[in-house]
Amino acid sequence: MFVGGSQAILRVQELIDKAARSGSTVLIIGESGVGKDVASNEIHARSKRSGRFLAVNCAAIPGDLIESELFGHERGAFTSASARRLGIFEQANGGTVFLDEITEMKPELQPKLLRVLEDHKIRRVGGEESIQVNVRVIAATNRPLHEALESRKLREDLYYRLNVLKITIPPLRERLEDLDLLVAHFVEELNQEHGKDVDGLDAESLAAFRAYDWPGNVRELRNAIERAVVTREQGRIALHDLPEEFYEVRHSEAEFVVRVGSTLEAVEHELIRRTLEATGNNRSRAADILGVSRRSLYVMLHKNGFQPRERRSSRSNDRNPRT
Repeated sequence: MFVGGSQAILRVQELIDKAARSGSTVLIIGESGVGKDVASNEIHARSKRSGRFLAVNCAAIPGDLIESELFGHERGAFTSASARRLGIFEQANGGTVFLDEITEMKPELQPKLLRVLEDHKIRRVGGEESIQVNVRVIAATNRPLHEALESRKLREDLYYRLNVLKITIPPLRERLEDLDLLVAHFVEELNQEHGKDVDGLDAESLAAFRAYDWPGNVRELRNAIERAVVTREQGRIALHDLPEEFYEVRHSEAEFVVRVGSTLEAVEHELIRRTLEATGNNRSRAADILGVSRRSLYVMLHKNGFQPRERRSSRSNDRNPRT
């Protein structure tokens, strides 16, 4: 389940619903750990497909085995093929195949996948018979598409066939307004999984979470909470329950000393300056840390004479492919 109330996640949920109601091929884009597998599972679960949902990580299977994994093989097709084996596409007939890290698929195998998408037929390795399959394909990648196309890691004709419906899942650092909901969801889920009675995060732990950059995204968040739930029986999660990187982030922040006699205007100006500096001028994160809305922060910035630049992620996936 995709948890969150931010506009970005509401848009993702809307696209998941549209994908579930259609039979179209879907391409999911996002950094590692954002939940591409969760989105693909939801699309299948909400659809009317009665077959199985099967996932293949194209980066995890050796190049000489992935064709057999996808399409199966006949007995004697190669040295170790002692019996016929059905591939993922036949096993998932009537259902969904999720191809994760599609840009890591061997270039010579991509035309065969393209033929399956166009003709809905597969041929086992070593076989001569074409076999009809009814499978919905969902592909995903964490690689910027323009890079994959320019480096020929992904064929353009396969890209256009996969990109019928595109869903881009934003990184956690760009939707920190969802943090409280995600924390509550994972605490409840992990309490049940481990038989614990943890109440949530204390204020210092939550502040550390808000200041963190989340390179591992939602997966990293869940892992951090799981560690804390496992080590604590009940009560609220404290900073010392979290992995070291969160403790270091929280305690590496410079102290902000307010001198008696300082004006409120001067204190506000310095607090905003330091928060923007700590977040690399990311106004969304700064607003979350300060506990105000982005609109309120804009008013404060204008009043205090700031003109910060919005930080842009260098890992953008939105550039158009070559034509």
